[in-house]
Amino acid sequence: MDLPDSVVITEEGPREGFQIEPGPIATADKIALIDALSACGLRRIQVGSFVNPKHVPGWADAEAVMEGFTAREGVEYSALWFNEGGLKRALAFEGKLTLAGFISLSASEPFAIRNLNRDRAGQIDAMRNYVRVHRQAGVPIAKVIVMAAFGCNFAGDVSPAKVVETVADGLAIAREAGVEVRDVSLADSMGWATPRRVAAAVGAVRERWDDLQIALHLHDTRGQGIACAYEGLRLGVTAFDAAVAGLGGCPFAGQPGAPGNIATEELALLCEEMGISTGLDIEALIEAGRLAERIVGHRLPSAALRSGTLAAFRRRAA
Repeated sequence: MDLPDSVVITEEGPREGFQIEPGPIATADKIALIDALSACGLRRIQVGSFVNPKHVPGWADAEAVMEGFTAREGVEYSALWFNEGGLKRALAFEGKLTLAGFISLSASEPFAIRNLNRDRAGQIDAMRNYVRVHRQAGVPIAKVIVMAAFGCNFAGDVSPAKVVETVADGLAIAREAGVEVRDVSLADSMGWATPRRVAAAVGAVRERWDDLQIALHLHDTRGQGIACAYEGLRLGVTAFDAAVAGLGGCPFAGQPGAPGNIATEELALLCEEMGISTGLDIEALIEAGRLAERIVGHRLPSAALRSGTLAAFRRRAA
């Protein structure tokens, strides 16, 4: 087992969490959580979404949040958008935000139809236009994201061959536009990942393209998230998405209330206990997670919020 020396964890809690919470979250609370996360050693934080407030009312205040949080030196802040309108809104914060687009395709056509009303051909056409608009605006395309990379509530199992086909579609779109993409994120949109599925998908992509950098976006819908992260680490994956306290979920998965991303503090704890550096202050992350729990007003999935770190108990024992 050749473990990496270090990993980079992208914090997505603010964006993922506040898009799905049923009750309104005050702008000041969103800003407070972002500022708390900025003090935890994170290098990348996804702070919000520029999306249609009719569909995602939780981010109707995106501009106010972007204006309000305090950017910390050495941290890259990013946001999410899906169309030209969202891009134009994001461009107003160029400099404070690190702007980058991505080619997002679903390995499950039924999920894409339900989520975006697009079949495979429709996804490809939409992403061609997306890349064109970003190129015209001077915004780089950073990566290919494969949604439903491990399985789908509407299509069932997703084969590694289908994942490879979807990555190939994304790379072809980039190549047609004269864009070089070297990063691919495999996303477990609906919680179908298991260690075996992660190994199969990562292995299939690497067998086809040994020069691509693979990241994992894992959900903990069925309690497999940390086990899948461990498998990713065992395979040498060095980039992961996570959400403080396990904030969030997938609003299009058809499973209301299902947990979202793996908890950042739990992933960091796993890495540090395996001797893999994250650069994160885990105790500060736990406090940020407890703040998130107070903000949303209900219990969040992370067990580390209640148990604390092992380092704290080692200090007491000493």
